[in-house]
Amino acid sequence: MTDFGIDRLLADPALLAQLKGRRVCLLGHPASVTRDLTHSIDALIAAGVNVTSAMGPQHGLKGDKQDNMVETADEVDPRLGIPVFSLYGEVRRPTGQMMSAADVFLFDLQDLGCRIYTFVTTLLYLLEAAAEQGKEVWVLDRPNPAGTPVEGTLLEPGWESFVGAGPMPMRHGLTMGEMGHWFIRHFNLDVAYRVVEMEGWNPDQGPGFGWPTDRVWINPSPNAATLNMARAYAGTVMLEGTTLSEGRGTTRALELFAAPGLDARAILAEMERIAPHWLAGCTLREIFVEPTFHKHKGELCSGLFIHAEGPGYEHQAFRPWRLQGLAFKAIRNLHPDYELWRDFPYEYEFGKLAIDVINGGPTLREWVDNPGSEAGDLEAIASRDEQAWAEQVSPCRLY
Repeated sequence: MTDFGIDRLLADPALLAQLKGRRVCLLGHPASVTRDLTHSIDALIAAGVNVTSAMGPQHGLKGDKQDNMVETADEVDPRLGIPVFSLYGEVRRPTGQMMSAADVFLFDLQDLGCRIYTFVTTLLYLLEAAAEQGKEVWVLDRPNPAGTPVEGTLLEPGWESFVGAGPMPMRHGLTMGEMGHWFIRHFNLDVAYRVVEMEGWNPDQGPGFGWPTDRVWINPSPNAATLNMARAYAGTVMLEGTTLSEGRGTTRALELFAAPGLDARAILAEMERIAPHWLAGCTLREIFVEPTFHKHKGELCSGLFIHAEGPGYEHQAFRPWRLQGLAFKAIRNLHPDYELWRDFPYEYEFGKLAIDVINGGPTLREWVDNPGSEAGDLEAIASRDEQAWAEQVSPCRLY
């Protein structure tokens, strides 16, 4: 049986006693629930914790905002009568007013284990604000559903953004509790910090390999609907920086890629020719979709679905970032003039290509666009960065 941080806090009188007489703020979203699926804010109040405010990250405390750059306003919760501050509205960083509303800030966000998933940046901003204001932060730890494997190039200097909190790879392999320790070490933060650790979580154990099978999966954001999506996300999120559909407007967003006029079988054959070893650990299946909204709305699209599940799934072999980069390379080889890269502001970054913002630098895009580049060229850079990151975060691991 796996107990998350919120379950452990509620079951430990000694921990609850340390919150007695203190004003508490919960940073949560729809997946912030206990084992019996009670929302954390209700469970804390029922346990006698003085919850005086709440905060919501991107997509909101309610998790109702569908797309990126769709903001949430501050509000007063009509049932509880407490202020709910948005960290994806007028501000991304907690303000002094927000921080003055509580003494202890409980961070209880389900993450996907990917640098670009903005909850990780929100944790950094909360820690920095708490250090400035002399407040305390507790991470009620939750699993990294992508497990402990690490993948991708490190974010390059000067490419920091709301989807790039620091020099980490795309698939960072840490829980939010562990990430908090790394942030404090890397940015030299002087902040009162505690992790309420999980019990019974074994990220290397099947079949969950990061997600315990005795716990219900709840979308932490509208398009994070399945464990398969969480596993594939470190690759499929790059589709947001392209003209290819990532499946928004279908029932399986961020588990596939597709576009009108593409030949999925030809793309797969080219991927197998370039780097067959990058296809390991999953099954790719030809699909046809017609998105009901977002990119290519109402158009028939050909593409591939990524199955990081079932009998064909091998956790240690699956490398979604390489897999998706390989798909881009195959499309570029087959269609040299294809308008692949989407030119629009991504997470409020102007004047930079979205694909570069997503990857924390131009390395992957330049590899895709270079007719003479080979798989080994990207492998050399990525494997070096992955090893460096693994060594750097080793002291921060809790499980």
